[in-house]
Order: sequence, then C-alpha cells, then structure tokens
Amino acid sequence: MKRREQREHVFKLLFMTQFNSEEEMTEQVSLYFEGLEEPDENSRESIRAKYSNVLAHLEEIDGILNEYSRGWKTGRMNRVDLSVLRLAVYEMKYEEDVPVGVAINEAVEIAKNFGGETSGSFVNGVLGKIASGKKDDGEEHKAPARQEHRAKIILRSRSDKEKKPVSDTVSEKK
Repeated sequence: MKRREQREHVFKLLFMTQFNSEEEMTEQVSLYFEGLEEPDENSRESIRAKYSNVLAHLEEIDGILNEYSRGWKTGRMNRVDLSVLRLAVYEMKYEEDVPVGVAINEAVEIAKNFGGETSGSFVNGVLGKIASGKKDDGEEHKAPARQEHRAKIILRSRSDKEKKPVSDTVSEKK
C-alpha cells in the first residue's frame, strides 16, 4: 500500500476519534481494519503506529495549531480540517523521513477530497505559516513595495489619426 493511502486511513481514524471516546476507539479501530480488504499486515501496522503517535503528541500538535492559526483555534475548526492538520503537523514535526513540502501537499489533497470548498486553501495557509515559522500576530503586514513602471502615454485627438507619444509631443514643443 502506498504512503498516500496509508495517510488517508490515518486521517479517517483521527476523524473518528473526534466522535468516540478513547475506550470506544479501541473497538472502532478494530472494526475499521476488519472492513478493509486491501492493506497487508505491514501497512496495517504502519497505519496503527502513525495513528497512535499522532494521538500521543496531540496536545503538542494542537498547541502548535493554536499558536499559528489566528481566529481559528482547534475548538472552532472544521473536524475534517482539524484531522488533516493534526496529521500534517505530526509529519512535519516528528517524522524526519517525510519532507515538509510533501506533508503539506498531501494534507491539502486530503482536505480537498474530504473537506469543504475552502478546506484545501485553509489547510495550506495554516501549514504554510507553521513551515515558515511566521506567526500571525494580528498586525497587518505590508506587502513589499511594487516596482515603479514607466510607460509611454499616447495622446489621441479626433483630428489626428496618427498616435503621438507624449515624449515626442513634449520634445516637439521645445
């Protein structure tokens, strides 16, 4: 089984966690795996291990999410987006064999597939802030100054069919 498929399964388990108690999740995880035909035992173990590791770091992960997402604390987030973000932050912070860009891209794809219309961009924005280390402190950030553009202005008159650039017109008057 590919890593992308494993991520999807971990995401689904994390999503289920938000609706079930810890005691119920033991049974729910078993039922979930019984319903799957495709994964081999190694894939199942990888899924279980990553799921358990995310849960073990959940407090730290939620702290990171709350720190970097202005106006969208974990308690207010859509549950799909929150599950995707938790998985991605875990991969970004604790799995050295997963490049940060891959974790972000995979999270955005899962969010697009399972979330709402704006889930992909929301997840991308939050993870981008985390990856860059730039916290949203509530201050307005100014965009860099735009380059000055110089263009020729063309004057047209109804009696003149020929276009005359302003610079030519100005020099003719001198």
